[in-house]
Amino acid sequence: MTLTLFLIEAAGWIGASLILGAYVLLSAGKMHGNSPMYQWMNVIGAAGFILNSGYHGAIPSVAINVLWIGIGGFALWRIYKRAKPV
Repeated sequence: MTLTLFLIEAAGWIGASLILGAYVLLSAGKMHGNSPMYQWMNVIGAAGFILNSGYHGAIPSVAINVLWIGIGGFALWRIYKRAKPV
């Protein structure tokens, strides 16, 4: 296994772990859907999936994870906009 392939596979597994971990924490009531940490876990996890899926030519997975990042980015923007002092 080349270093490049190792890093691509690691990105996919780390991405999967982040998204699954975020969902487990949300479902267990340890994290809220409107928390920056939850959203960042999803955004970074989706980025890992994009790297892995793109390398392997899984275009539908790339597309859904681009949308996933967009949703998470929008949520983060709203969170930080609300927290900004007026």
